[in-house]
Amino acid sequence: MVKVTFVSSNGTRREVEVAEGETAREAALFNGVPGIDGDCGGVCACATCHVHIDPAWIDIVGRLMEGAAEAELLQFAEGANQYSRLACQIPIVTTLEGLVLHVPAQQY
Repeated sequence: MVKVTFVSSNGTRREVEVAEGETAREAALFNGVPGIDGDCGGVCACATCHVHIDPAWIDIVGRLMEGAAEAELLQFAEGANQYSRLACQIPIVTTLEGLVLHVPAQQY
């Protein structure tokens, strides 16, 4: 199991465990993390699993790829910034042990 911490917009931290091979979206949904809806089922079609990668982790997780479907969706996401990613596009691997993800105040 890999530990991932979700930080809500009010600063509340929630550490969860997820099996390697799942996604950060699944980590949030399986553990009832508020603010992550994942309405499209994890197929990169809705942006309701938008998160901000903690700056200390952005180079490990990887930045948003320009021109990718994920980038197209995030251009319309409330509060998107240089650390934005869709949680459904972040596969959990052991090198992400301790990953910190920030949940925006709103999802659309």
